Amino acid sequence: MINKTIRIALTKGRLENKTVDLLDKIGYDVSELRDKGRRLILSIPGENIEVVLAKAADVITYVEHGVCDIGVVGKDTIMEHGGKFFEISDLGFGRCKFALAGKKGGNFYEGYGVKTVATKYPAVTRNFFESKGMDVDIVKIEGSVELAPLVGLADGIVDIVETGTTLKENGLEVWEDVAPISARLIVNTVSMKLKQERIAEIVKQIEENL
Repeated sequence: MINKTIRIALTKGRLENKTVDLLDKIGYDVSELRDKGRRLILSIPGENIEVVLAKAADVITYVEHGVCDIGVVGKDTIMEHGGKFFEISDLGFGRCKFALAGKKGGNFYEGYGVKTVATKYPAVTRNFFESKGMDVDIVKIEGSVELAPLVGLADGIVDIVETGTTLKENGLEVWEDVAPISARLIVNTVSMKLKQERIAEIVKQIEENL
């Protein structure tokens, strides 16, 4: 017996709020999602839809393992973590970009020797420089990546840039765009077969209201 409930994993924070607005626009009752308190699993009344709130990387894990049928997650997380799922739609919100940045007026590509790049996204960074046929040393940073070139830890950084204000305030600038980012709709590969009609219906409603 197939569980008829559709479970959607949302990335907590800004993408969550934008997605809730979208579900509201479709006409779903999102009152529980707006007034969630500390709850992490919520329901949309009368639609047989459950919403799970999770960190970005976990959204991919839940969808991949089939505990959630659909997920909303940033392209940055997809590029960094990969995974087995269908990437269905570009939702168009949460727009920003991965960029290579460093000290204002600097040139990452001049001189010889292996360059050091600091980032929270080692896989994205590795793939970017491999596509250029370049070998770089990658240092993974958990906090403010902007610090790395300022204290001499790295020649440049690869990070998510939205307005560039943080870079400017720290004497840094974008040297090169790496990849555009926005929110994406992903679907579990098995759910796509077993719950095809219902998922197709939800995807259609979402796409019509973008």
